[in-house]
This record gives sequence, C-alpha cells and structure tokens, in this order.
Amino acid sequence: AAGGRVSTGPPGAAPLLEVDGLTVDFDTEAGPVRAVRGVSFTVAEREVVALVGESGSGKSATALAALGLLPRSAAVGGAVRFRGEDLLAMPPARLRELRGGAVSMVFQDPMTALTPVRTVGAQLAEAVRAHARVSRAEAGRRAVAALDTVGIPDAGRRLRAYPHEFSGGMRQRVLLAMAIVNDPALLVADEPTTALDVTVQARILDTLRELRERTGIAVVLITHDLGVVAGLADRALVMYAGRVVERAGVAELFARPRMPYTAGLLASVPGPVRGGRLRPIPGVPPSPGRLPAGCPFGPRCPLVAEVCAVEPPLAPTDLAGHRAACHRWADTGKLR
Repeated sequence: AAGGRVSTGPPGAAPLLEVDGLTVDFDTEAGPVRAVRGVSFTVAEREVVALVGESGSGKSATALAALGLLPRSAAVGGAVRFRGEDLLAMPPARLRELRGGAVSMVFQDPMTALTPVRTVGAQLAEAVRAHARVSRAEAGRRAVAALDTVGIPDAGRRLRAYPHEFSGGMRQRVLLAMAIVNDPALLVADEPTTALDVTVQARILDTLRELRERTGIAVVLITHDLGVVAGLADRALVMYAGRVVERAGVAELFARPRMPYTAGLLASVPGPVRGGRLRPIPGVPPSPGRLPAGCPFGPRCPLVAEVCAVEPPLAPTDLAGHRAACHRWADTGKLR
C-alpha cells in the first residue's frame, strides 16, 4: 500500500531517483484497472536496483510510468523525483530534455526500438545532437566511443551498418550504446537480456557492470530472471499483482526470503542460483482487473491462512532493512 516517503537506499545516501506511491490506472471496457498499486522505492548514485517478478506483475508499467512513456490513456499518480525534480509534474519539453540525457532507457526489443532504414551511426549521432550542441564530427566521435564502450569491434566501420546487419546480441549492445551516449546518471534497463542466448546474456551483463564501474551510472533493472538479479543488482524489489511484496539486499533476499512468493521464485530457478530440487509455483498470477480478496498471492500460497483474508502491508521483518508484504513471513523458512 502507498504510504509516506519511503527511503530504501543505503543509509545516508541522497537518492538519485525517488518513486513515491506510484499508481497506474488503465481504462478498459470493464472500467479502470489499477496495474501499479502504490509502488515506492529509491535508487542511490551508482546503485543497481532490480524490479523482479513474473509477467504482468507491473514491473515495466512502473518504469514506463516513471519516465512518462505510457500512453495518454493511462492515469498516473504519486510522485517520481529525479534529483529532486518531479518527473510527473514536469513540462513536456523539460521531460524530453531529461530523457535520453541524464536519464536513459534500454527497451527489450531492439528491432522495434531501432529504425531499420537508417544506419546505426546516424541514429546514435541524432541521439547526441538532440541533447548537445555539437558538430556532426563530434557527434560521430561520441557515437564511435559509445559503440567502443559496449564492446562492438571495429566501431568506426560498424557505424555505417544498418540494424539488420547486426546479430541480436549486437543490436542489444547498440541500444545500450544509444542509452549511454549522453553520459546519463540513471539507466532504466527493461529485460535487457530477454531472448538472448546465455553467452550473449553474460556479455551484456558484463558490459553493464563495466559501465557502472567506469562511469558510476545507476541502474534500474527490470527482469524476471533471478540469475540476472544475482549477477548485477545490489537490491531487489519483488513485485506481484502491481505492488512491491518484498524488498531487501540481493544476497539477503536469496539466502533468507520472507515472502512465500519470493521463496517460490527462488525454488523454481535451476542452476547455481539455488541448489536442491526445483519446485514451480502452482497456478498463474491474477489479472490486474480481477484481484482476489485479501492477499493476491493467497490462492497460490502454501502458507495461506485465515489472516490472509486482509491484504498485508509491506512491513519490517526480523532482518534490518528487509520488508515483506506477508502476515506469515516468519514461517517462510519452512518452505525451503
């Protein structure tokens, strides 16, 4: 549930981004549907914060709403402050200036985000000149530097190539280059490794890690992949049915989840993220327009009890800085 201002960053760190009580409503034939329900979090300088959950949990809608990228038919409430400026109350011209400059986004499908009939170099140079008064030569130099930074070989020559001449992994790197070409302070990455093979995924994650170390960029990482979270994020916000249901540092979240949904996600991941037998979560996530009464995870939860007839708030647990929206968080350890 939405409350007052919530600080989730490292102690003493002034937030770079502050999302406070964010709500998103979409008009449907059956009436308004609340897809994001009171999401609050902060991102500090140089920090990587992951929004994780199944499809339909509200992760992407949260990020798109924060950056003013949802269609006009969406009603957005709450506050989103970047370095103290409220993005939701910002004039459109100022918001356009900020997006692609100090704040940038990498979308999950490079073929829809890139223009197929223009060279990669022309698109990168256009991104530079949209935010800086520089010559064409300087824009080209910055474009080459951005491609170099994301690990595309022979960057000067590849500027003349079209998007279809790159592999899927290389196109994703081009998008990343476009996002960082203006040295943003904050990068929002929406499923940056989806549909890529494992080796390419690893290269993209390595690139993001190197960018953070080299430039100090902060990242909001939107993903359903807990392996990606383990490899890159400092903190994770687990989302379910449009709200945050658990929030903690990544190492602690993986070792000691306090929400049955999180425990279920971890138990269903193969490989080195978690050992032991795989246990998929039964059932499917609820539709935003037809949430069950009480805790939305109740119909799928192995710990559901009478108390779960009332939806729990995101509240402190026994672990410092670790919050969970669960009446029975103390029993979550029994599920392992």
